[in-house]
Amino acid sequence: MSELTLTLAQTIAEATLKTAREKSFKPLAVVVYDARGALKALLSEDGTSLKRAEIAMGKAYGALALGVGSRALHKMATDRPYFIAAATHAVGGQLVPVPGGVLIKDAHGHVMGSVGVSGDTSDNDEIAAAGGIEAVGLVFDAGA
Repeated sequence: MSELTLTLAQTIAEATLKTAREKSFKPLAVVVYDARGALKALLSEDGTSLKRAEIAMGKAYGALALGVGSRALHKMATDRPYFIAAATHAVGGQLVPVPGGVLIKDAHGHVMGSVGVSGDTSDNDEIAAAGGIEAVGLVFDAGA
């Protein structure tokens, strides 16, 4: 399995914000975790509203903890709200079940970590995260 290095995580975070600027998204916060759940990078753009980083963390950490992109967690929250409530409790409250939490996978499908983005619509947050992951030649899994 490939390792998500600090340099790679920083590049993903910067490419995520570059994607957002190219698409004229609102100011974003982006977070990158490695496969073991260690925080590797966190960037917040000027103008990002308060607590966007924490929301991005909840999207990314929840996706990593449950092994699916946060778009799938959103569907689970609709279909099985008690499960998501219990899972949120189990991960210490750090689970935000809306799009914008994306798994990072290598070419063989192994999970290397996750990216979480918050600041625009959830769909746009997800687009920015996917752009950052693809920019470094890795595969994103949004849970769709």
